[in-house]
Amino acid sequence: MKKINTILMLLLFGVGSILCYGADNPKVLMKTELGDMVIEIYLDKAPITATNFLKYVDENRWEGAHFYRVVTMENQPNNEIKIEVIQGGLGYIQSELRLPAIEHETTEKTGVLHKDGVISMARSGPGTASSEFFICVNDQPELDFGGKRNPDGQGFAAFGQVIQGMDVIKKIQTQPAENQRLASNVKILSITRIKEK
Repeated sequence: MKKINTILMLLLFGVGSILCYGADNPKVLMKTELGDMVIEIYLDKAPITATNFLKYVDENRWEGAHFYRVVTMENQPNNEIKIEVIQGGLGYIQSELRLPAIEHETTEKTGVLHKDGVISMARSGPGTASSEFFICVNDQPELDFGGKRNPDGQGFAAFGQVIQGMDVIKKIQTQPAENQRLASNVKILSITRIKEK
């Protein structure tokens, strides 16, 4: 009987640990002109990339940020490997608000895969990500480490998950666009931390 009680206690402790894992991760509220979303930032799993994003939040560096690119199954005719994302950030203009590029944190290191609603850093080469990010629409395994969307095979640095507001993301993705560029940018009104009660 004592052995059974010990096993039960270990099982309960294990379940409790799983439920609490990541419970202390910060959450941010992203307000856009088409609606709001709540994003959990995986500071525990992707510390380099998450810290970079939160620095923009904490230092009010998202002034003028917007969504400007939407990638759908229909608007990438020259890509053999197709993806679905919306992309935003400070955009293509030079900005004093932009921080230096960060070290590339692959999905192989973090375990954060490009699933539906995951937020990740846009980049050209590894180690060039700074202020531009994208959010996955549906699962996008070709953006993970070893994926074929980027020829270098390093994938992209995922660092969080949309936990409320996927309807807003889909609304942004279906806005009128010329090729992949939105005809009219969707303004990000603010990105702020949600204070835990």
